Amino acid sequence: MNKLTALLFAALIVAGCGKTGIKTGDKQEVAGKTGKTLVISLEESKVNWTGKKVTGQHTGTIDISKGEVYVDNGKLTGGFVEMDMNSIKNSDLADPELNAKLVKHLKSDDFFAADKFPVSKFEITRVKELNDPDKPNANAYVMGNLTIKNITRSIIFPAEIKIDNNVLKCKASADIDRTEWSIKYGSGKFIENLGDKMIYDVFNLEFSVTAK
Repeated sequence: MNKLTALLFAALIVAGCGKTGIKTGDKQEVAGKTGKTLVISLEESKVNWTGKKVTGQHTGTIDISKGEVYVDNGKLTGGFVEMDMNSIKNSDLADPELNAKLVKHLKSDDFFAADKFPVSKFEITRVKELNDPDKPNANAYVMGNLTIKNITRSIIFPAEIKIDNNVLKCKASADIDRTEWSIKYGSGKFIENLGDKMIYDVFNLEFSVTAK
């Protein structure tokens, strides 16, 4: 790990990751491939998303297309997860027409431009043990590079990681400021007088990953 990475990691830890549980920074050097490789089980892993607006919120899922993690001496040391942006689904709209309309919009250039950027990726740069009574459901900080629409930003978030008999299970929740990845549609930062059409910049990604 280079000096810049160490300084950024320390600064983000001291900042307490803010109210949203996450900070962003410049792209960092990816952790080397050390230890045993465990392959992410696509059937047992999932990513849930929640996006909020003035008038309510929407929820859904994104499929993991592939990924692997590296475990050395019983600890997570690195790895990556790729997400299929064309697999975006909505789970809260019961009306088929409204559901399809929302999903089509999310895949459009207004949001994730899935036809041009079909894959988003998270690569681990560092993992640090966490023992914080204010975060009882997390035992580690995970730092990594998140790439969306070919834009890469460094993020850090708390996670619960369990490793037993060459099986890793990880649960984490991260709040992402979409404007950091040039997703500006409906953002009050860039568009004035949106009223109740404003969409909040921060959306949530909830990871549940199993690797074997």
